[in-house]
Amino acid sequence: MFFACLLGVFPAFFSSAQNAKSDTPQQDQSKTAQPPDEGAPPEEDESLKPRIYAFNPLEAERSIKVGNFYMHQATARGYRAAAMRFEEATKFNPNSAEAFLRLGEAEEKLKNKDKAKVAFERASRIDPDSKIGKEAGKKRASLK
Repeated sequence: MFFACLLGVFPAFFSSAQNAKSDTPQQDQSKTAQPPDEGAPPEEDESLKPRIYAFNPLEAERSIKVGNFYMHQATARGYRAAAMRFEEATKFNPNSAEAFLRLGEAEEKLKNKDKAKVAFERASRIDPDSKIGKEAGKKRASLK
């Protein structure tokens, strides 16, 4: 009997407490709500902000390793993913000849010859006397 009465009283108490809580924020919002400042930019979604790439050679190396993983899949989807990772590596370290060489290889596999030429050219300009620079020069010459 006691529990039946308790169950009958509890929902009434809970609903009145909930109504009191829901009324308070609405009243507070109407009192404190101010029109948006016309000079300030609107609030932006964090996921839509462009990513900022600071010089980070370790992150570039990590992106190259992940890109190499995708390249070994030997599928169009893998090549696209690899190209994205290699491009990210070039943004983290714009002086990485390896990143530009790998980017050129991925673009070549995707049949984007113009992008591949640009990447190979950049790799050969960064380090013309190294093994990577010479390989990039040969690959660029073969695309003509």
